[in-house]
Amino acid sequence: MNQIFMRERDRLKEDMLSLAGEVEMRLGDVLKAAERRDSESLLNWIDRDSEIDEDEVKIEEECLKILALHQPVARDLRFVVAVLKINNDLERIGDIVVNIAEKGLRLAEAPAIDIFGWLLQMGKIAREMLKSSLDAFVSLDVSKAAAVILRDDELDAMKKKVAETVVQRVNEADTGAMTGALLLMHGVARDLERIGDHATNIAEDVAYLSEGRIVRHKRAAAQPQG
Repeated sequence: MNQIFMRERDRLKEDMLSLAGEVEMRLGDVLKAAERRDSESLLNWIDRDSEIDEDEVKIEEECLKILALHQPVARDLRFVVAVLKINNDLERIGDIVVNIAEKGLRLAEAPAIDIFGWLLQMGKIAREMLKSSLDAFVSLDVSKAAAVILRDDELDAMKKKVAETVVQRVNEADTGAMTGALLLMHGVARDLERIGDHATNIAEDVAYLSEGRIVRHKRAAAQPQG
């Protein structure tokens, strides 16, 4: 490919990694704000949701421009397709972060519950998965991507733990306010699990970019049914 394509490809990668860093930062800040019951910070991130959407559209337009003007093939084509897919995953994560912020606003007015620490731990894992998946993308490290995919089970197990605890405590709750807070926390746990799923999607795209293999859905299909 020519030098123009290479410059546009490098700029596209930089823009995507910038969006990833912004999304990761917002996730961490929203969880900290929810822990502090900082409604002002939570409202700020909700109001700034459109920034992520605008960046996602910009990156998609860059991808389509490269496809139209340069008609890349082989690994260059896989790179642009992978960026399109990752860009969509990042935008979805941004939406989920806003969902968490909205639940955090409601939790700020609800009774405090000790299991919030589990949500912070889930958030830490989700952020690590997201960062590692992008690191794997940059270095085309399939083994690092595989490690991210394995961590998805860890996040799923923590979500299950939160869900089981919520069910137990809802049955013991004395007030509707406590029940509402517990259900909100279960919703946050579900949101964090979904972020892990998107990070796993990104990790799976590394195999596609590096080797041309589509591995998405194969791991789920291999799991025993029951």
